[in-house]
Amino acid sequence: MKHFLTLLALSVLSAVASAEDVLHIYNWSDYLPEETIATFEEQCGCRIVYDTFSSNEELMAKLAAGARGYDILVPTDYAVSAMAGRDMLLELDHARLPNMKNLKPEFLDRPFDPGNRFSVPYAVGVTLLGFNADKMRQHGIPTDTWAALFDPKHLAKIKGRVTVLDDQRELMGAALIYLGYSPNDTDPAHWGEARDVILKAKPYWAAFNASNYNVLLAAGDIWLVQGYSMDVYQAAADAEEAGAGVKIGYAIPKEGAYMAVDNLVIPKTAPEPELALRFIDFVLDGRQSAVLSNELGIGNPNMAATEFIDASVLEDPALFPQGDVLSRLSNIDELDARQRRAMNRLWTEIKVQ
Repeated sequence: MKHFLTLLALSVLSAVASAEDVLHIYNWSDYLPEETIATFEEQCGCRIVYDTFSSNEELMAKLAAGARGYDILVPTDYAVSAMAGRDMLLELDHARLPNMKNLKPEFLDRPFDPGNRFSVPYAVGVTLLGFNADKMRQHGIPTDTWAALFDPKHLAKIKGRVTVLDDQRELMGAALIYLGYSPNDTDPAHWGEARDVILKAKPYWAAFNASNYNVLLAAGDIWLVQGYSMDVYQAAADAEEAGAGVKIGYAIPKEGAYMAVDNLVIPKTAPEPELALRFIDFVLDGRQSAVLSNELGIGNPNMAATEFIDASVLEDPALFPQGDVLSRLSNIDELDARQRRAMNRLWTEIKVQ
């Protein structure tokens, strides 16, 4: 009898272990602090599985191809609109998200998701220039303008030491700004001009890179990148910690740039929608949200986090832009189906030539 009870106990324990809740998150690389993961796992008695993508187009293409099993996605503003329009997202129960009260009003009820039916803002980033400060100074290359990335007279001095984002909207948007247009301009003639600017600069670039460019920049292998503020901030910190004499700077180009609001959403196919709601409310807590900024150098839409964010991060104008700089930043607008096809054709031209 005792032996039977022991076996029964082991069977129950095994069943409990096998029934462990698992939250599957599909997110940008290095976009969730380890501390946040560990704390949530401890509180919920669950486990987080973390997969990554490198662009919104990759995210949407994978879902469109039938990918299932994810509970939390982190798309940028325009991608939220596109995914909601394709009936991919679960409508959120705001009563289950009391910490939404912590969000700054200016980041709520945006055109890409009126009433925040499907999304809550998670993080804010700016696309900017990251650079090896000494190399740029030695070669006399300006670091406050997109000309550094597109003008062959500058690029000839640093050929093979430049990377751009492997993201059609980001790169085309930067080229449009460089030409004096809105990054959301949809005039086919202007798109053609932007393509030509990119093709003239392309021979001088080392790669289209949206994954490890920050590592290459910190190591001194690459001297100039088009990158996201969080990644370049981390590259600067890594270079300083390495102590190899590489000094990384970063700046928002004076002509303007994209500012992205990345959001937490739950796909309709989520296996654990209740756990996903718990996770969203957890990261909207002010202290937890501050960890995101302090650990990763990310701009923050959470007003309750402000008092917990380190001054050095909060006062960094590239992470928390203010005034005139903020007025020159644009969100990425969604394209309609015809425009998406045209953009894809241009992107194919750019990549194959």
